[in-house]
Amino acid sequence: MTRDDSGAASDADDQLLVLPDDLRHELKEPLGPIETDAEVLLEAVDGPLIAVGDVVTYHFLEAGRPPDVALVDERTKRDAVDEEIRETVTESTHIEAVNPPTEITADVVRALRDGLEREEPTTILVEGEEDLVVLPAIIAAPEGASVVYGQPDEGMVHVKVTDDHRAEMRALLDRFEGDADRLWDLLDRE
Repeated sequence: MTRDDSGAASDADDQLLVLPDDLRHELKEPLGPIETDAEVLLEAVDGPLIAVGDVVTYHFLEAGRPPDVALVDERTKRDAVDEEIRETVTESTHIEAVNPPTEITADVVRALRDGLEREEPTTILVEGEEDLVVLPAIIAAPEGASVVYGQPDEGMVHVKVTDDHRAEMRALLDRFEGDADRLWDLLDRE
């Protein structure tokens, strides 16, 4: 169930897509260049910044640049993040959403859209797993935005959003199991 900072709730009604086993290997390849230093990466950011992952979000906060939208789940590499990271990245949680591992739910897509529409930096605390939200985030983000996520044991992957990236993500998500048309409806709402 999504709850915003006013306490209002909406239905976490259902899963939209599920990652099929045969696509897992494709998602292991980074979608953009990898950087290990948040301050260096931030030099290439000149639009909205969407961070997916607790450690990535933590590095941006430590560098003094809160992401415009951050998606965190209090985990890294399937283990709980340490207390300092957890407290830092969840300190200003504005939205909560449910998104089980290997899925993309309507709840997390609505939370993403809400976060992108807000003027102030917004953190979305995901119950479950936020990893796959990178894909709809690239589609929903404005042209020139930066979507950054962690590549385990390598660094931060930086995707500068273009129409080509959006088309690639749509094609990839069309190969997931589930209701891609409903996902497009949720993402395309203005």
